[in-house]
Amino acid sequence: MTAAPLDPLPTDWQRALAIVAHPDDVEYGAAAAVAAWTAAGKHVAYLLVTRGEAGIDTLAPAEAAVLREREQRASAAVVGVAEVEFLDHADGVVEAGTALRRDLARALRRHRPDLVLTLNHHDTWGPGSWNTPDHRAVGRSVLDAVGDAGNRWIFPELTAEGLEPWAGVRYVAVSGSPSPTHAVGVADTLERGIASLLEHRTYLEALGGGAPEEQARAVYAQATAAAAGRFEGGPAVAFELALGQR
Repeated sequence: MTAAPLDPLPTDWQRALAIVAHPDDVEYGAAAAVAAWTAAGKHVAYLLVTRGEAGIDTLAPAEAAVLREREQRASAAVVGVAEVEFLDHADGVVEAGTALRRDLARALRRHRPDLVLTLNHHDTWGPGSWNTPDHRAVGRSVLDAVGDAGNRWIFPELTAEGLEPWAGVRYVAVSGSPSPTHAVGVADTLERGIASLLEHRTYLEALGGGAPEEQARAVYAQATAAAAGRFEGGPAVAFELALGQR
């Protein structure tokens, strides 16, 4: 059976907040779309739930956290993102619960985005490829927090902090989903996405599997393959639209 064509991701928004678990999560494909958005004059900010401190076996967490934060900020700058925030939940053991939902709702009320970007919240990346607990916990909590942010009776302490409810999220786009519905053309920004991932050089070197440049190009070849033949207009990265026009 031929997969259904992917529609263009809506562009009738101005502010986006990308919420992911770790440094480099946005860079595994979505950063090329972020570069296209910022080039079009849209505002994008990043919120990292952890600092990725458990991600490098050869570095102690305290040392890795500093390095990975630095690489993430440099990576974001490549695609035009200046605002990068960290929540300091523990890498590898993120708990999907009210504490995380509250933190995310707080961020949504502060940033007041029209579009929220997150990473695959499904159990797998596809057949035979299990997703990690942090990605599942964060992605699902993002979906919950979008509703929480707009309800003044959930986490009323946020209103007491001066953060009024925000029900203005029109779209939630999920990167890396095994069930994509939409895509963003990245013919003009593919190289910026690759360069953004390459800023995570220490992490890529720790992963092994080839030179960082080779790994980055392989990541984006896979990311654009998900939309190949399903989207007109050249290279594209795919998203599942979890909230909004379907």
